[in-house]
Amino acid sequence: MRVTRGETEGQGENQRGDECGEVINDATAESQDRALAVVQRLLTEHGIRAHRHNTISLGLYGNHVDLPTWPNRPDSRTWVKRHPPELTVKGPQGWRDVTVTVGPRSGCYLVSIRNGSDLQAVGQGQPEKVVDLILAVRET
Repeated sequence: MRVTRGETEGQGENQRGDECGEVINDATAESQDRALAVVQRLLTEHGIRAHRHNTISLGLYGNHVDLPTWPNRPDSRTWVKRHPPELTVKGPQGWRDVTVTVGPRSGCYLVSIRNGSDLQAVGQGQPEKVVDLILAVRET
């Protein structure tokens, strides 16, 4: 599939379409990662191992000679995308039992339990409640 400059016109540099989910800026990623680190530390105190995952997509594409050149705009040949960090807790079988993220606007913890019905939101000032939810899952 070839993408011409006309198809990407109007999209910000380093913000081409994203097929893998939400894209956030560096400051938001760092803030969310710090919030997840608090939960991870509390889980460690209870003897539960959790892992934080930070996903960064990097891309490079070449310039085609048949594409028109735009004199007022430098040709962007790379892109970088940051995705929201995740905290995962795996069960004894190695499956993800719980995934915790941080809401992009609210700052709430969003807890997804593997066999749960939907996301559970926990206030940003209550990381201990996230730990309580995870402990409840581990006991069942």
